[in-house]
Amino acid sequence: MRLVSLFEGTTLVALTGVAVPLKHLAGYPTATAVMGPIHGVAFLIYVWMVINTVSGGDWSKGEITRLLVAAFVPFGAFLNARFLKRREDALAAPAGPADKKRL
Repeated sequence: MRLVSLFEGTTLVALTGVAVPLKHLAGYPTATAVMGPIHGVAFLIYVWMVINTVSGGDWSKGEITRLLVAAFVPFGAFLNARFLKRREDALAAPAGPADKKRL
């Protein structure tokens, strides 16, 4: 999930930070014609990944909203990477004594 998020975020930054200025300031519309569809596919893969990920676990509405909003904010994916890494580590950690009591 984290890698897909970073890929989607990278394509968004490339689109908004490189391709769009090239189109409007340098008169080079090919940049957006190439980068736009790449970002579109990355975005769809990311949304599909979010749906699959949150449907398999106990994610709060706030966490799900955070994942979705990050896809629309340049550099949002990079800020979210740390959150996703902590979540990944928590899921990979063995159950402690307090967790065993709940089971």
